[in-house]
Amino acid sequence: MFRLVAAAATALSFTPALAQETIVTHAYVNFGEPAYGPDAAHLDYVNPDAPKGGEISQWSQSTFDGFNAYTRQGVSAPGFTDLIFEGILKATADDPYAAYCYLCTTMEYPADRSTVTFNLRDDVTFSDGTPLTAEDVKFTFELGLEQGIAEYRNVVSTFVSEVEVLSPTQVRYTFTDDAPVNDRVTFVGGLTVLSKTHFEENGLRLDETQERPFLGTGPYVVGDVDFGRRVVYERDPDWWGADHWLNVGRWNFEAIRYEVFADSNAAFEGFKGGVYTAREENTSRLWATGYDIPAVERGWIVREELPDGAIKAAQGYVFNLKRETWQDARVRDAIAMMMNFEWSNETLFYGLYERPTSFWQDSDLQATGTPSEAELALLEPLVADGLLDASILTNEARQPFENDADSTTPGRRMLRAASRLLDEAGWETGEDGLRRKDGRTLSLEIMTFSALFDRVVNPYVENLRRIGVDASLRRVDVSQYVQRRRDGDWDMTTHQPTQGYEPSLVTLKQWFHSDTAEDSSRNVMALADPGIDALVDNFRTIEGLEDLTAKANALDRALRAHGFWIPQWYNPTDWVAYWDIYDRPEELPPLSVGLLDFWWYDAERHDELRAEGAPI
Repeated sequence: MFRLVAAAATALSFTPALAQETIVTHAYVNFGEPAYGPDAAHLDYVNPDAPKGGEISQWSQSTFDGFNAYTRQGVSAPGFTDLIFEGILKATADDPYAAYCYLCTTMEYPADRSTVTFNLRDDVTFSDGTPLTAEDVKFTFELGLEQGIAEYRNVVSTFVSEVEVLSPTQVRYTFTDDAPVNDRVTFVGGLTVLSKTHFEENGLRLDETQERPFLGTGPYVVGDVDFGRRVVYERDPDWWGADHWLNVGRWNFEAIRYEVFADSNAAFEGFKGGVYTAREENTSRLWATGYDIPAVERGWIVREELPDGAIKAAQGYVFNLKRETWQDARVRDAIAMMMNFEWSNETLFYGLYERPTSFWQDSDLQATGTPSEAELALLEPLVADGLLDASILTNEARQPFENDADSTTPGRRMLRAASRLLDEAGWETGEDGLRRKDGRTLSLEIMTFSALFDRVVNPYVENLRRIGVDASLRRVDVSQYVQRRRDGDWDMTTHQPTQGYEPSLVTLKQWFHSDTAEDSSRNVMALADPGIDALVDNFRTIEGLEDLTAKANALDRALRAHGFWIPQWYNPTDWVAYWDIYDRPEELPPLSVGLLDFWWYDAERHDELRAEGAPI
């Protein structure tokens, strides 16, 4: 996902017909200057001399049945989109705002950004050796509008009025007046480019599952595949981009392998046994207690806690707002009060997690305290029109309900408050202790696909039952989980609506706007709120970084006040464990650990471990 846009010009030409300067540049950025000039040799955070070769392997719980991430059908294989596909522009892990010409040499656009012309490189090829041309760029964009998922079509169908092929290496996008100015260049520049010839000759469709990926221009191709069990990506020996300055010191592994396990416990045992070699740990229990093993004591397995400068995950439970029961804010708040994060963190998570409060956690875009003057200017008209509650103007940004860490059960005051809200909402307690309204029982099913969550969800279920909610845990397999989310067949599930440093109207609509409430893999909660719609629509124009910050603060404040999201927990750092056969740059960039991207294989160390008896 791009978070970029506005320009450090490397050349200017004057266009009399438009009376505007045409900016010709290698990089696009809305705020400030790009970190890298047109003559950069490599990214600052890579080792340009990193050796190529070896394999790195990870695990996945995805029992995949295909290789098409652009359809709602089936379950896609893990990892392949970033390894196989590329866009015209590319972002870096040390700057949240800039995007650089990658498949292009330069881009051109007038000051009003009514158009953008990409001057494509003439040496880019797909993995079958055929050249990428402007026809492929136009074809891919039009294919997405015809066969893309609904949430994509609904948002972008009015952005572009025309795509023109000016020459085999030159393509121009003309934008509509409604297209958000700051999003224009990076939106079209960030789109994957597919092969027109490959699609047409093979009768392919974007909306159908595929047993092999579409043709891409990226560093890897699919090697060995055992559906639902294993997939190997092999480095393309003829990859066109190997010497591009944005790739120097990157994509160093000869192969990247994913092993599929039914659950996290089995996966961890597989890691200890050398079935795969690296994992980004996401379980506090394993991080705190699971690595007291001989392989760590002998130095065969390395554990590292690495700094993370990215916006932290907004992981939380979300309600299915298509169901009438969860449309009442009082009911949602009562349910939220029964989640005891404080006890869970102390007892189950070894005190290692923190609780998110924002969709832009630990960034300047996070709403704090009472609204600033700039926020009030955005919020007051919506309150006056009855689209937002007046309390948003004076209340501090909403925080999660806080419970006592000494007991799994919320305190009496919290239990009384939650019960009072349910009483006000008309849910009466019956003789069996369960609440009913209009003959319906207040039932809540929490859907997960991993046994890892059982120890957290079960105490939550018990707390909900204390206030008369007929709560239950429903664990299903991955394919059922995916399908039920698509079908809206659920009450509550876990979601991560984490946002970027430069939120765009395109992405915000897909996450939070009523335009996508009927069919979306992002707006799964079916959020359709006129006040939030208006705050999202404000991102159509951004006047600078201060304006962006105020609009994000106001939207964050309103999203949190709505209560569709119950924050769970996040890790303030990155936990990485790996068999000691890899190396990495000493200084990592702030926005990525880069395990697959810019680490490399140490063949000599691998031989040493094998000689010592390591099972790898």
